[in-house]
Amino acid sequence: MNSNDHGVYQRLMEAFLQFDKLHWHHSSIAGLRHSELTVLYCIKRKAAADGPGIKVSEISKILKVTSPTITQFIKNLETKGFVERGIDKKDRRAVPIRLTDKGEITVKKAMDAIFASFDGLVEYLGEEDSSRLIVLLAKVFSYFDEMNIRNSRF
Repeated sequence: MNSNDHGVYQRLMEAFLQFDKLHWHHSSIAGLRHSELTVLYCIKRKAAADGPGIKVSEISKILKVTSPTITQFIKNLETKGFVERGIDKKDRRAVPIRLTDKGEITVKKAMDAIFASFDGLVEYLGEEDSSRLIVLLAKVFSYFDEMNIRNSRF
């Protein structure tokens, strides 16, 4: 690394660190934390509207979080009326989770807010820069994902 490169590394790192200062995950909808909204969104995406629901183990696998952690989220969300536990007629040990009407409305509000913010971002950046950013962020993700895979082998 030459001395000029160090400036680029430093500026890139500082650019990434600025996002932490935005506190994206600190805004709440319906009094829920970002992590709780993420669990609701996962249930919405993966459980068929008229189906039995999704199991805790499936949510855990999708979100890459331990089952006990997801179970705790589900307990809290159930207490607040956002999800309900069902009964799997084929496997009584399985407990499928579904959104309640309140959960459905909350996920819709959250998604509307996210879409509105990204709509504003595209308007601010323009189509061309937005498309370039998509490509660059995909590359950034690939790089760090590969680094995680390499580091997990050791």
